Order: sequence, then C-alpha cells, then structure tokens
Amino acid sequence: MTQSSLESKTTQVADDAGDGTRIPAGRSWLDRYFHITKRGSTVSREVRGGITTFMAMAYILLLNPLILGGEDVAENTLSQPAVITATALAAAVTTLAMGFIGKVPLALAAGLSVSGVLATQVAPEMTWPQAMGMCVIYGVVIMLLVVTGVRELIMNAIPSALKHAITMGIGLFIAMIGFVKAGFVGPGTGGPVTVGVDGALTGGPVLLFSVTLLLIFMLQARKVPGAILLGIVIGTICAVIANAAGWIKASAWGGGAPALDGVVSSPDFSLFGEVELPGWSQLLSVSVGMIIFTLVLAGFFDAMATIIAVGSEAKLADEKGRMPGLNKALFIDGAGGAIGGATGASGQTVFIESATGVGEGARTGLSASVTGLLFAACLFFTPVTQLVPGEVAAAALVCIGAMMLQNARHVDWSDYSIAVPVFLTVVLMPFTYTITTGVAAGVIAYCAIKGAQGKWREPSILMWVLSVVFVFYLAFGGAH
Repeated sequence: MTQSSLESKTTQVADDAGDGTRIPAGRSWLDRYFHITKRGSTVSREVRGGITTFMAMAYILLLNPLILGGEDVAENTLSQPAVITATALAAAVTTLAMGFIGKVPLALAAGLSVSGVLATQVAPEMTWPQAMGMCVIYGVVIMLLVVTGVRELIMNAIPSALKHAITMGIGLFIAMIGFVKAGFVGPGTGGPVTVGVDGALTGGPVLLFSVTLLLIFMLQARKVPGAILLGIVIGTICAVIANAAGWIKASAWGGGAPALDGVVSSPDFSLFGEVELPGWSQLLSVSVGMIIFTLVLAGFFDAMATIIAVGSEAKLADEKGRMPGLNKALFIDGAGGAIGGATGASGQTVFIESATGVGEGARTGLSASVTGLLFAACLFFTPVTQLVPGEVAAAALVCIGAMMLQNARHVDWSDYSIAVPVFLTVVLMPFTYTITTGVAAGVIAYCAIKGAQGKWREPSILMWVLSVVFVFYLAFGGAH
C-alpha cells in the first residue's frame, strides 16, 4: 500500500473524515467533534463498540506482564503490579490519543511482538531501563519514517510475501513463548526441547493450560465475541477453585497460587520514567542498531495493514485503501512506541481486535475514547488482574500465535524464490528464539535465490543493502 496518492486526495477531509454534508443544527458537541452523524453512527453504537473492543483486547493486561516477567542482564525483574499499571496507562493514553486526535475507531496496547523482542533479545543484553530506552528510540524512528515518507519506501521495498512471513514467524515465536511459560515445552535431555518436564506432562497447572487453550479455540470456532478473554476468565475461575480446594499444591503454580488479595488498589507508577537512553557511541554501535532495527520490524509492518483493514470494515477507506487521516493514525501508532517505553509497558500498536468494535457499529474516535477510558479504569483493579495464573494467560499467547499464521494464505508456495525465504523466516524465529535471525535469513535467501535465477534487479537496492547488513550481523555474532 503506497501513500503517494493519499495526501492530495484526502487532505481536505482528513480532519473530519465525513461525507461533506453539513451537520443539522442542534447536534451535540460530541456529535460535531467526532462526526458521529456524518459517519452514519450513533452515540450508543460508539459506546457499545468501545466496550466490545475493550473486552476483546483486555487480555493484554494479563499477557504483557507474563512476557516481561523475565530477568534482565543484571538479573533484575520488573514488578508485576508495576507492569500491569504501565500496560493499562500506556494503552489508555495512546488509545485516547487515537480517539481524540485520529478520530478513528482504533485501539492500541502493548504489542506482543515488541514485548517478545524486549524480553528475549534486549533484556538479556541490557537492563530493563535501557531496554525501555530502546523502545522510546524505535517509536521516534517510526514517527520520523512516517513524517519523511521513508516508511513508504521501506514498505514498497520488502516483498509482500516476506511481510506476511514476518507476521507468521512472530506468531510462532509468541506461541513458543506461551508453551514455555506454561511448562508444556521445556529444555530437553536427548534433544533441544521436550514435552513438559523430562518428556512428560505432569501437574494440574499444565492440565489447566491445555484445557483453557482448547476452550478458547472452541469458543473462537463458535465465533463467540471476546473468546480469548472469556476463556481466560473461565480458566481463572477453575484455577481459583482448584487452588482453594487443595487439588493443586500452591508450589505447583509457576507464578504463584491464584488468590484474590483485595479488588481495588492504588496504581503502581514505579516504572514510569525509568528509561535510560544510550549515548551516541552506543547508539552508533552495530548491536544497538540491530536492536532498534529489530524493534522497528516487530512494531512496524502490521500497523498500516491493521489500520487499513479496520478502516475498510468501518467504511472509512475506499477501494484503493485510501483513508482520511491515515498519516495521523500511523503517527500515533509510532508515538505509541515511545509512550510505551516511557511508561515501562513496551511499544504500543494498533490491535486488530478493534474490528470487533467496528462490528458493533463503531465508526468514530468516540469508540476508541471509550476503550481508552476503560483501560484507565483498570489502573485501580490490579489485584483482580494478578489473580490470573501464568499458565492460563499463556494459553492466550498460543491462541494469538495461531491466529497470526492465517497470513499463510497470501503466500504463493509454488514459487521457490518466495517459498524458501518465507519458510526460513517463519521457522527460524521460534527455533532460534530471535525475530531478527528469521528476518535476516529471509532477506538473504530472497536476494540470493533471485540472483541465482538471473533476476538481480527484482530485489530493490534497499533489499540488497539489507541483505549485506544481515550477512555482517550474522557473521559477527549479532544474533545471540
């Protein structure tokens, strides 16, 4: 999708995204500001859509602390209540910005792919404040890419199949994290990995993970709204009952036994502003540069496709994908990276779950504003969020990973020059436990195979440059 023709044809309507008709006298300021009538909606539909979107993506309050729960290079861990507060705060701020400034029904929260990179690739090399500093920088980079138009060049340079491959690879990567967090997959003795512990699945928490995962899949197959959140709620209730009845020992739970310690609490803002930015010498180093590049990859490629997909569903985009205010939405999405880093929540990005609110009739930024306010309200309910066991939340990670593999339908598997790079990109992310290695292998393989076919000019110059950079990155130990 290019942006070259967007500005001239949508600038005049970017501010209201309406149909050009005058609003009848007597409309409320809410209607006038969000152009509710112009877009064929009502306040009640927008509120209902905002609530539905929140219910569909509230699981992020449970999953983000799970992913960011590991140690950094200094063996320090992030406080779970603080991460929950940061996740809710960043989601509220960015989603409200999208609603009031972008005026579109798009909600943002911590991107699982970005959180996965921070936890598995950045934290082992840096402290958590430094990792969040990388997040701030990647958000600034994306904003600059939007403003300068370089984003368009990058999007056009990378083949569509590789973009889908990156999404699929991240999906498998997230699923792998879920299986490991749940104890369903562990270090092997006769091989790299094995089932459970010593080749066997044992313990109530693993059983609960398996049941919750199947339940979510069944609810999705029945097209039940909010299937992921509903599955987590049911799994948590079962966990609380099993723990209270003594069916599962407290020591068996990986992240602590599920027990409710109150309902309302004060937000823990201890992570807010805990950011350490690198100096110029560090910023220009290969290792830091590749970390930023990896974060940009993780948070960059899905944004435009998601925004256009939801915008089309809301009848805001035309048949060519042109949507009023698209650059505003992309800029806010980029700002979400910096905001997420500053709050300690990791980069924020637009969630495809926004489409659930659109399905309820949402067409304006009022819907996003409602979702943002609900995330803000969650700042005071941390104890309820902490009740969810890690094994139950891990089931949602696996489910989301499976959903991301749907992009496979867009790949021409009969074309060898496409199929091999896509295969390498997808499988190497979970196998090496790094996103960058998968992307590097895919880019290098694509250019090499096209060159072998005598199609040297088919990959763009930028692709060849990326290929050379990735060769040096892999050769000199950048992927570790």
